[in-house]
Amino acid sequence: MTDRLLPTLRNAMYALRGGFLVRPLLISIALGLIGASLSSLEETIPALSAWVPSVLFPSHADPQVAQIVLATIAASIMTVVSIVFAILLMSLTLASMQFSPRILLSFVRDRVTQWTLGIFLGTFAYCMAALPAARSLPRPFAPVATVTCAMLLAVTCVAWLVFFINHISQAISVNHIVDRIARETESVIDDIMPDARRHSYEQQGVPFDDDKRELMVDSAVSGYIRYVDTARLLQLARQFKLRLRLLRRVGHFVPAGVALFSAAPAERLDAQRVRELRAAFDIGPTRTLQQDVEFGVIQIVDIALKAISTAVNDPSTAITCVDQLSRILIRFVRRNSPISLLCDPPHVVRVVVPWIGAESLLDTAFEQIRHYSAADFAVSLRLLRALDDIASTCTEPGVVVSLVERGRRIVNGCAERLGAERIEKLRDRLAALEARLSAAPTAEGADILPEG
Repeated sequence: MTDRLLPTLRNAMYALRGGFLVRPLLISIALGLIGASLSSLEETIPALSAWVPSVLFPSHADPQVAQIVLATIAASIMTVVSIVFAILLMSLTLASMQFSPRILLSFVRDRVTQWTLGIFLGTFAYCMAALPAARSLPRPFAPVATVTCAMLLAVTCVAWLVFFINHISQAISVNHIVDRIARETESVIDDIMPDARRHSYEQQGVPFDDDKRELMVDSAVSGYIRYVDTARLLQLARQFKLRLRLLRRVGHFVPAGVALFSAAPAERLDAQRVRELRAAFDIGPTRTLQQDVEFGVIQIVDIALKAISTAVNDPSTAITCVDQLSRILIRFVRRNSPISLLCDPPHVVRVVVPWIGAESLLDTAFEQIRHYSAADFAVSLRLLRALDDIASTCTEPGVVVSLVERGRRIVNGCAERLGAERIEKLRDRLAALEARLSAAPTAEGADILPEG
């Protein structure tokens, strides 16, 4: 029971934070309960109606007026909700076609959109919950205070609609889209890599014991690894006296029937324990930004690649993407990598978890853009600046060397397609990047980061 409850609660919390329907549903339920409770309380305590000025509600004794007001607001709100959904779907379609279908997740997580739907649907639920209280039989009753609150909610909805239209017009701007993705990716980095890199160090750990026979545990479902509960795996590994080795990292696709992790010694595993260990993995049809830093980078790269394609030819958008990618990489290289060797007790390896390293993330961020922008001087020049910015903040010599090599590949790739004057400018920018090598720390004692 526990092995199923924990992943369910974690997924529910992630959906609550970024789901498209969870927050609007909760807001609607809350306002609906307020409408039902307020109308019931007003009937129990008639003095509440006396506080409403006659200017706002002239007839305190006519339930038909209350019914008409509540019904009119409910019908009008549903009409506006259809307009809001039309605007939202149009924006999603436009953004998907113009930039990338992967950025739809960013729109889904937009809190302004969620609050807009929640407030409108909640106002409808409020009116419908309060409507039965306005009746002529057996005793006439008009929930004046409740209707007054409904009128205030209606005015709020009108003002919120204007705000939403202004917000959505900005939200479909590529600058806002890329900035939002970058901020969400930085939040993932902060979650999985909370420790800032203060000094170079060599990761210490006990080698995994390969003497005992390992049992390969297959994945029960096909999908992308979206989240790995490392604390739960460590707890189970200690409880069952196992040593676990994850074979694929977060963001990788694993088909059903393919090995997900290995466990040793094999004789300590049974069907129930395998189910509990599998429950520590969240596997789904799409990648998410729970622990997957690379997914945020891929979304921005997709936008950049479409921008520099011959069909679109929008180098300014590609430059914006390169700037945001440098921001993410700077945050990444300045943090200590997540712990790959989980020990309990100390010096007893229980779980080996692969994480993406700096080299792999640099490849994802810049290699495709470098290849397709070889004939674009502005984008190539900004790529060199991005590499120089990353090198200026990096304290690991191996990464600085890699950045310089990437800069040289950019210049060499442009040499056959650009004129001599532009190549000279690129080489000047490359020279500034190569100067970072002399400022980098020595390789002795440098951080050695494992990559998955």
